[in-house]
Amino acid sequence: MSDTADHGTLVAPLETIVREAGALALAAIRDPIKSWYKGKGQDQPVSEVDLAVDRLLKERLGPLLPDAGWLSEETEDDPARLGCDRLWVVDPIDGTRGFIAGKPDWTISVALVEHDRPVLAALLAPVTDEMFVAVAGRGATRNGVPIRVAPAADASDAGLFAGAAVAGPPRLLERFAAATAGVVPVPKVHSLALRIARVAHGRIHVAFASKDSHDWDLAAADLLVHEAAGTLTTVAGDTIRYNRPVPRHEALVAADPARHRAARDIVAQLARTSR
Repeated sequence: MSDTADHGTLVAPLETIVREAGALALAAIRDPIKSWYKGKGQDQPVSEVDLAVDRLLKERLGPLLPDAGWLSEETEDDPARLGCDRLWVVDPIDGTRGFIAGKPDWTISVALVEHDRPVLAALLAPVTDEMFVAVAGRGATRNGVPIRVAPAADASDAGLFAGAAVAGPPRLLERFAAATAGVVPVPKVHSLALRIARVAHGRIHVAFASKDSHDWDLAAADLLVHEAAGTLTTVAGDTIRYNRPVPRHEALVAADPARHRAARDIVAQLARTSR
């Protein structure tokens, strides 16, 4: 496809490929899964299924846009991606701990990034059969039905978080709930991408992410939230930029615009009082 290809024309083949990857992963969990740990601290789980899904996605996505670069959690990083105007950003299994443990909240996350921002996204939760799709400027869907963030019924400072479902790292979640009346903490969601997609879907109202999440954790979910009329930024309010030399990010918050502003202020105040 040419550089001027309509991103919408990629939706159908992208969905097909991501569903193929989901079927592969689902079939694999019928048998014992070989897994091990990686990373400098040997504290990041990876499984043979992560690698198999990664291979499938790379083989199938490559022909869609032959000039696109590639960035995946399970592929050795190639600095050549930095010279690409667009690239696929992939997490073959987001939420590997949950996947290995037999939990339902893992996903397959794929985004197309152009000039440092996502323009096309597909996020599949195979166990619950949820396919989230977004195209820049065209909205977001879940299983073909348009989705939007859930606005607060009461826009006052006191009402913004009344009954609000909030997800995030346990320590931050605990402190945020203590400082904010009416918050309903959400149990752990193993896939960070799914945690943020639930904001786009309106099932979670505010989602936090710890420092050091990566491009592949975020790119698809980022587009989903923004196309669902929400906001995802660093806690400091900065837009997330992708395909940088080091694809890691600061602490993040996703929500509808009103809660997003208020949540950032609360977290900033918590940071000041903890010094």
